[in-house]
Amino acid sequence: MQAGTTPRHTAGTSAGILAGLASGALWGLSFVAPRMASGFAAMDVTAGRFITYGLVALGMMAWGLHTRRLPTLRQFLAALLLSLLGFTGYYLLLVLAIRDMGVAMPALIIGTIPVWVMLLGKPRGLRWAALLPGLVLTVAGLLLMADVPSAGQGGAGQELHFWRGLALACGALVSWTAFALFNAAWLKRHPEVRATEWANWLGVATGLGGLVLWLLAGTPAAELAATPGIAFFLLLCLAIGFGSSWLATILWNIASQRLSASLCGQLIVSETLFALVYSFAWDGHWPAPAQWAASVLFTLGILASIKAHR
Repeated sequence: MQAGTTPRHTAGTSAGILAGLASGALWGLSFVAPRMASGFAAMDVTAGRFITYGLVALGMMAWGLHTRRLPTLRQFLAALLLSLLGFTGYYLLLVLAIRDMGVAMPALIIGTIPVWVMLLGKPRGLRWAALLPGLVLTVAGLLLMADVPSAGQGGAGQELHFWRGLALACGALVSWTAFALFNAAWLKRHPEVRATEWANWLGVATGLGGLVLWLLAGTPAAELAATPGIAFFLLLCLAIGFGSSWLATILWNIASQRLSASLCGQLIVSETLFALVYSFAWDGHWPAPAQWAASVLFTLGILASIKAHR
């Protein structure tokens, strides 16, 4: 233990790390969900997840209204903006990317968020040269993985889908990186707001965004209800709306309150690793050698970044 570090501080840091890892495990489910609901439009998957999140959050707010306060207008506007960056807009881009290029590559691209959060939220006193090993390893893993989706696939149409998916995944990367930085900064400035409160406020804002998305571009209710597999789709929306959204957001807020933005960002690697595990389990096969190698390089890159941060 370093000088000046109290047991309470150490316990708080450990709890923050565990909360961040748990949120990553829950977020990993959202990567494989579009594959599981392949018979439904990307917009419906996105809207279903976030409308469910909004309903859960609204129910929790109503249940504890006598002990919890409502957000001010300024707080709700902040929640609305952050919900667009970290939930509705981000996940729509991600779902579209997964439809174009599968799970593995978008998962690895999103997995570089820890590096970007570290670069943009670098603590003072940390040398840029210390970050170089992690960056090199991560980029090497991504370059190796980039060849996997196109292996054995010819044709200009499929190539177009790959590059379009790559652009969408990068857009999702930018969106969530901004959310991670702004959300952590907001929570640090408002320690009086509890993690559950902020998750509920974000949830209501996200639910409104999901409803707007569905009304503008979603499948009409009657047509959606007649789609084969609708019962499974609704259960899936409940699982990712409650687990991958509401519960994961509470855990992430706990991590954001107890850890620095750059250290907190490193924990997002658990989302990528769980997403890959869930994807391979769903497909029923082991990763290809290139995928193994890319995952190892990627993980080593994150570990190098964590070491540099310490």
